Amino acid sequence: MATPRPAGQRDEPGMPRYGGIATYALLPRIEDVEHADVAVLGIPFDSGTSFRPGARFGPAHIREQSRQLHPYHQFLDVRPFDVQQVADAGDVAVGPYDIDRAVAAIESAARSLVAGGTKVVALGGDHTVALPLLRAAAAAHGPLAVLHFDAHLDTWDTCHGASVWHGSPFRRAAEEGLLDLDHCQHVGVRGGIYDPSELADDRRAGFEIIDSEAFQERSVGDIVVQIRQRLGARPVYVSVDIDVLDPAHAPATGTPEVAGLTTRELFRTLRGLAGLNIVGCDVVEVAPAYDHADITGLAAAHTAWELISLLALDGNRSGAGRANRAVEPHT
Repeated sequence: MATPRPAGQRDEPGMPRYGGIATYALLPRIEDVEHADVAVLGIPFDSGTSFRPGARFGPAHIREQSRQLHPYHQFLDVRPFDVQQVADAGDVAVGPYDIDRAVAAIESAARSLVAGGTKVVALGGDHTVALPLLRAAAAAHGPLAVLHFDAHLDTWDTCHGASVWHGSPFRRAAEEGLLDLDHCQHVGVRGGIYDPSELADDRRAGFEIIDSEAFQERSVGDIVVQIRQRLGARPVYVSVDIDVLDPAHAPATGTPEVAGLTTRELFRTLRGLAGLNIVGCDVVEVAPAYDHADITGLAAAHTAWELISLLALDGNRSGAGRANRAVEPHT
């Protein structure tokens, strides 16, 4: 019997992309498919935010800005919605008052999906949500190599008495044994340091740093080679805080830092990951109240699409080879 073709983007005669209900990229809801290889999961939670609130509205904003996404990725040479079943899993039911309860609900929702063989691409929400997502992914795959795009380390300890907040998810994850301490990588770090001891704490949590200045001094291809060497063949979790981008490219975020990456640099780097064993992803910290012309929402929607496209590739598909050739360092 032939394998059924995945249900793709909405196909309603006469309905333009800007009409109807906005699932992510106009994809089917998860209850409308037999099985989802990839689930886009909204997490409307921002009670772990330390500065500007509002990321609880991020998932809806990202979905709205994903309407114009198309089915073919011309740079990776892949149709991500044709070779895998991608569906919108809606939002996790999380309240704003109890962080521990919210984290437990997020972990439960993610574990349920992962246990069924579904990879999660989460839309935040603040970066607190990475901790329960890492718990769910590590339960299925063991200690994870984490690739973390962010202006900040997010390996701090406590803040105003809270041990779980958006600045601590990777410290808590390291303490819980969720991370492969020899294969974790920050990219884009440039702000939020109070004391050099924080950098030492970060190294103990298993991370090496490629700061934002590296993108001025080196080619993206060289940076990608370093990232791939660091991650190795381990199961990889990719976490993208939208504030890795310069505020000119992503103004709507809780803790903006100047002198960041451009969207082109971010996407160029992500495309260089083709063929890695990516087991889960998130795109977080979109706070739409601060957006202008939907710049940040568009960047986040397309970032998630880049990640979904990577999940459609493996070492046996032609797109992976094409992407890898594209990021060879200049000689």
